Formats: sequence, structure tokens, C-alpha cells
Amino acid sequence: MFEQLLALAIFIAVFAIAAVRNVNIGIAMFPVACVVGIWIADIALDDVVAGFPLSILVLLVGVTYFFGIAHSNGTIDWLIESSLAKVGDRVALLPTAFFVLTGLISAMGAPLGGLVMAPMGMSVAHKRGIDPMLMALAMGCGLSAGAFAPTSLFGIITWGTADSAGIELSPLLLFGVAIAINLVLLVVAHVLFGRGRRRAATPEFAKAMVARGEAQRNALPTYGQSSLDLEPDRANSGDGDGERGPVGRPTGLQSLTLAAMVVLVALVVVLALRDADPDIGVIGFALGAALALLDPKAGKAAMSRIDWGSVLLVGGIITYVGVLTQMGVIDLLGEKAAAVGAPVIAALMLCAAAGLISAFASTTGMLAALVPLALPLISEGGIPGWAMICAIGVCASIVDVSPFSTVGATYVATTVDEEQRPRMTTLLTRWGLSMVVIGPVALTLTLILPGMAFS
Repeated sequence: MFEQLLALAIFIAVFAIAAVRNVNIGIAMFPVACVVGIWIADIALDDVVAGFPLSILVLLVGVTYFFGIAHSNGTIDWLIESSLAKVGDRVALLPTAFFVLTGLISAMGAPLGGLVMAPMGMSVAHKRGIDPMLMALAMGCGLSAGAFAPTSLFGIITWGTADSAGIELSPLLLFGVAIAINLVLLVVAHVLFGRGRRRAATPEFAKAMVARGEAQRNALPTYGQSSLDLEPDRANSGDGDGERGPVGRPTGLQSLTLAAMVVLVALVVVLALRDADPDIGVIGFALGAALALLDPKAGKAAMSRIDWGSVLLVGGIITYVGVLTQMGVIDLLGEKAAAVGAPVIAALMLCAAAGLISAFASTTGMLAALVPLALPLISEGGIPGWAMICAIGVCASIVDVSPFSTVGATYVATTVDEEQRPRMTTLLTRWGLSMVVIGPVALTLTLILPGMAFS
């Protein structure tokens, strides 16, 4: 047991140190997994390396390459412009419109891609008298919902890990749960901030958080950006008062890209409904290759948008988890879970841990680490796998509007009125940390307990 506990302690230590030092956790984790596997677990190096999740690599690369082409040839920008033009002057619909648009972009491979809407959304909120807190939460909820699409990072990791472990979880069910929870949060945001309240709250730590937000916004990964500039003063086209000029028709290549996006979504839905396993990565590669042949320039530009950082992050963590599995650490955790008198309490604590850590560290890394570690609780505690996995995923995501994370910090940094930034920092902190408690309790009551009752 000493070796098992030592390996688990090293896993936790590497995760924490890499997160604090802002180093890709997967890059730090992979060589340590090899060392632990060889010197502590007595596992051959080839067997350790074989634990690298090639299927998830294909998914992430294929999907982010395909949508990278859509970004490069201007299709995503055309969708944004045409959608906002349809909303027009209906101010009450703007937060919902930005929820939908951010969700759509977040669903296109990289959740942080949804942050391209931040400067535009916060600028529109300023021009139209919308509470910036409402707009930030609308976009944050949209980003969280879209991130669990079968074509996006969180959905790929959560569903892919569950599928590899033999847990029956429909990718559409996971997506549906994320949409439902975030729609509820959007309604709550409208109730709390829909009347444009501007209560002042200026804690001392706000200045530090604003500075951090500026730094994080400037360091956003390139795969999450498009030709929509991430500068607040350039977030609007037109006369500078939030008005948008007429949007022309899409070009031929953009029309083909739109058709390819419809084909991708349709194939995923049809195959999932027929209980088949849609290999979204292969489909993304095929559609991306076809578009690249038609537009080689966009194909080359899309190469830089492939989410290699997430591939390495997930790959390193899952490789180490594979070593833990071969050492029997997962079985050991299963025995401890079975010893808990109330497995629901253990599930609640696991969801709370996912939310708390994700509020300050990588949500992607948290999903890659906690989903496999939840398997013993599922097998030994009698908790339905689909409910547990959905709960962990959503709990880890809805806290991302915390200003301690890249998402929340970006919303603070892109708030146009600088005097509102301390208030935004305070309110986003309260919202994010409250989700650490509210999320696990709500999902335990609505997913886990009903799932146990009907299983």
C-alpha cells in the first residue's frame, strides 16, 4: 500500500506545483508518470507510454483543425455578425444572444474560443446600458454550455474518458445537462442583474485581480482567437454606438464551410441516436481535409489553431492515471468509497472538490484527473455512472467565471467602465465561489439521487 499512496501523493503534488507555476500540467506529468511507472510500479516503459490516449488526441486535433479552418476563412466571424444583426435594437435579447453565440463558438473545439465574444459583449453592454455583470454571466454560461458539446474539449474529455472506462454516457445527454444547468443560471443572472443594478463594492484585492485579468487576456491562446480583435475599443463596427452595419452574403467557401459544419453536427446526432460511437475526430479530419484542398491558405492557417496544449495536458494526466490504475490505486480508492456509509456524501464532496480546484486551476486538467478517479465510486458506491460524470463535469465548469480563472479575469479586464471593474471582481468572485457549493448540491439532488432511485 505504501507504493500506491506514494504514487498518488506524487500525482497530487505534480498537479499542484504545475498549476501554481502556470506550467502545462500534462507536460510535467508525463515524464513523472514514466519515472513512477518504471521505478515504483515496475512497469515497462512501453506499457506506460501505451497509456497515452491516442483516441482523445485524434478527437482534439481533428475537431480543432476543422473549426480552425472555419475561423481562418471568416465563417465564424460571418456567423457572429449576421446573428447580432438579426437581434438589432432589441436590448433585452442581447444577453441571450451573446449566450447563444458564445456557446456556439465554445462548441467549436476549444472552449476558450468563446472568449472572442468578451470584448464585444462587454462593449455592447456598456453602450446599451446593460449591467456588465449580466453580460459576463450570460457569456460565461454560454461558454460552459458549449464546452460540453460532443465537438468541444470538455465534452470530448468527459465523454471519451467515460467511454474508455466502459461507462454508458451519451455525448448528447452530457451536452443536454450542461445546457439545462447553464440556462437555469442564465435565468438567475437575469433576475439578479437584469435591471442594471450598479452597486459599488471595492475590496482591496480587486486592483490585483484587474491587473491579473489584463495579463491573462493578453496571453490568451491563439487557437481561441479569430479576426475579431480582443480589444474593447474595437469590439464594435458601425458608428461606435453598438450599431452594426448590414451583413453581406457568405462567400462560396464560407457557404461550403457552413454546410460542412451542418454535416458534422448531423452525423454526430444521427450516430449517437443510433447508439453508434461517432468518431468525431475522424469526421473532423475528413471535412477539414476537404476544405483545405479547396482553400490551402486557410488550411495552413488552421494548423496554428490546433489545440496542442490541451492534447499534451490531457495526454500527460491520463498517462499517469493509467499508471495508477495498473498499480491498483483506483481499486484501493474503490474500497475506500465502498467503506463510506453514504456514497452520496462522497459524490457530493468529489463534485465540490472539482468546483473548488477548477475555480483556481485548469478545468481541462481537473476533468482529465477526476473523471477516472470517480470510477471506483461508481462501481462500488452504486452511483449511476452517467449522473456522476455529468455532475463532475458541470461542477468543474460553472465556476470558471471566477476572476481567479482565465474566463472570469477576461470579463473583468474587458469591462469598459474601469470604475465597474472592482465591482465585477467582487461579484464574479461571489458567484464563482457560491457555485462551488450550489453546483454540487443542485446536481446531487437533480441527477445523482434520482439516478440512484431509478437505477
